Amino acid sequence: MSRATREEDLDTRIDLLRERIKDSDDLKVKGDVFDTRTLMNLYALASKGVIDALGGEISTGKEANLFYAIREGQELVIKIYRITTSNFQAMQDYMHGDPRFGNIKGTKRAVISAWTRKEFRNLKRAEEAGVRVPHPIVTRDNILIMELIGEKDNPAPQLRNVDLELDEAKRIFNKLSDYISLLYNKADLVHADFSEFNVLYDGDPVVIDMGQSVTLEHPMASKFLARDVTNIARYFEKKYGIGSEEEIWSKVKVQ
Repeated sequence: MSRATREEDLDTRIDLLRERIKDSDDLKVKGDVFDTRTLMNLYALASKGVIDALGGEISTGKEANLFYAIREGQELVIKIYRITTSNFQAMQDYMHGDPRFGNIKGTKRAVISAWTRKEFRNLKRAEEAGVRVPHPIVTRDNILIMELIGEKDNPAPQLRNVDLELDEAKRIFNKLSDYISLLYNKADLVHADFSEFNVLYDGDPVVIDMGQSVTLEHPMASKFLARDVTNIARYFEKKYGIGSEEEIWSKVKVQ
């Protein structure tokens, strides 16, 4: 069987899995997202019952594309890291110094696969520490499947796109301050990119994008933590006139 024929066969199988989703034409995009191996992995996950059907694209990020999926009526997100266009060097920089993944070497796919596993494990640690994150379900190669925050036609927006009443802004600032503390003091993690871009809002804040998050052993952990504190304090002070770095630090250091 030729490579082209194999890809057509895989496409046919994927088509069968997404037949219930009306906007699934988005999955016809190929190139740097749906290479042969990714299609094979999606088919394997579907065969194991992890997903019942695939849907359209939810969003495109710097390193990954998010797609809609269903499993037994539950709405899910499939996050697929792009092999050809992801920032390979930046990923390695965040993994070096992390005792769980610091020795990862080899091909670009191997590094991105390790990065995906790292995000899965970070989400689990954060959730266990009491931080609200999308519940991680499974990872395979460059694919991460997790809970959808919001609904298919109304996914939860980023915090930066929400205008809060002052009392609500104060509550969310305090909640995010607590989350920075919980990550540091209970999960032994620093988010390393905590900002209004990486928080969703569905009535409560939900922390996302934890692939770059590092353990406290990482040589840059303290610098990343300081940057996280600054980012959150600056956002709420600029937009709502509330909050300060000192308020966040007082929580981070109390344990």
